[in-house]
Amino acid sequence: MREKWQKQMPLMAHITDHSQAQELAMISEIIDTNDTICSYILQDLNRGKVEAQRSGAKGMSAEQVLRCTIVKILFGFSYEELTFHIVDSQCLRWFCRIGIADEGFKKSALNRNIKAITDQTWEMINREILGFAKQENIEKGRSVRTDCTCVESNIHKPRDSNQLWDAVRVLTRLIARSRDEFGLKVPGFCNHKRRAKRRMLAVMNAKNKTQRKAAYVDLLKVTGKVLDYARKAVEAIKKNSIDPVSFPLFADIKHYAGLTEQVVSQTQRRVLKGESVTAQEKVVSIFEPHTDVIVKDRRDPIFGHKICLTGGASNLILDCLIVEGNPADTELAIPMLDRQKEIYNRYPLKVCFDGGFASKDNLKQAKARKIKDVCFAKKRGLEETEMCRSEYVYHRLRRFRAGIESGISWLKRCMGLTRCMWKGWHAFKSYVWSSIVAANLLTLARARLPD
Repeated sequence: MREKWQKQMPLMAHITDHSQAQELAMISEIIDTNDTICSYILQDLNRGKVEAQRSGAKGMSAEQVLRCTIVKILFGFSYEELTFHIVDSQCLRWFCRIGIADEGFKKSALNRNIKAITDQTWEMINREILGFAKQENIEKGRSVRTDCTCVESNIHKPRDSNQLWDAVRVLTRLIARSRDEFGLKVPGFCNHKRRAKRRMLAVMNAKNKTQRKAAYVDLLKVTGKVLDYARKAVEAIKKNSIDPVSFPLFADIKHYAGLTEQVVSQTQRRVLKGESVTAQEKVVSIFEPHTDVIVKDRRDPIFGHKICLTGGASNLILDCLIVEGNPADTELAIPMLDRQKEIYNRYPLKVCFDGGFASKDNLKQAKARKIKDVCFAKKRGLEETEMCRSEYVYHRLRRFRAGIESGISWLKRCMGLTRCMWKGWHAFKSYVWSSIVAANLLTLARARLPD
């Protein structure tokens, strides 16, 4: 794996005279100016590889991986579309450092390399960008605004009946594979997917509670049988010597069996016993078990994760905190301020928060950090002169805070931050941070372009 594209790249196409092309040219200049960005990515790409695998002229360089990721996010391409457009477009060929004579990259290679970049690496890249913005006098982090939003996981509506059906079909498929490919014998194993699907549909289409409960009882019975097959399969694996190639398959059986037990338990408690299951105890997806249930005010619950964003006067996103669970906004105010100290080695002079962050203790702790003006959008019993030097400053900061709302909307509409399409908790964090980095590069490029 190489860090940079080859200097002898043949017949590089020149970038065209278009507004989007000029933005890409400026982003390219920023990447070239900050060489350490590619070295961070190179470390992730080389992790777990032997030295002999790191070389080669036809592999993707760290710089190409970064540039392809930016193109994917900015234009909202799927991997299939990205594969086509980076070789079809003269401008994107130039930006991604692909020569005219080169064939481009397969979608599997793009997928593998882009997802190899960790969220810690994306965060370090973002801080490098902020350092560059400070040098260019675009963003100094003296006035900041903070708000929270939610990013959905890529799951269907988490009904218990749907999850039981998912568990039945996934466990059945894994056990059948282990039998066919590795000769694992599970006594009494039978395919119950057809029956489980019918009961799931019966739950969805039930006309009353009696019919729905009866369908749930039979669906739980079927799921229990399949879960018993999975347990027998795990026991058979422990007793017999199995081909090491099959270890990932059997690890999946054990993983999904454990999640199925939780889904069965919560369904029995809620449907049969009439208990209320708290959000912290629920499994809302066996495919994305990290997903949290986020309830805000009287709105419909969101299934994903809460993120806390801090923006600056330049509309750059200075920081992002992806939290587990659904902590109150008041618990996040001071940690977000302390993270600003880590980024800029000092606290900002003026900070603006949404009304949910407001509390007397948060104001006291912020003032103890020598922050001159602390504005909460809702006063919550606080006086304007307690928070800021004057009423004029308070109202001005309150208007300034509204800018983070438009920034969040832009991230969701244009950078794909409404829903994370990558699988897994670590991939979720990487997805969020990569979107923020792409957005910041575009914002920085537009700030440096002549009017």
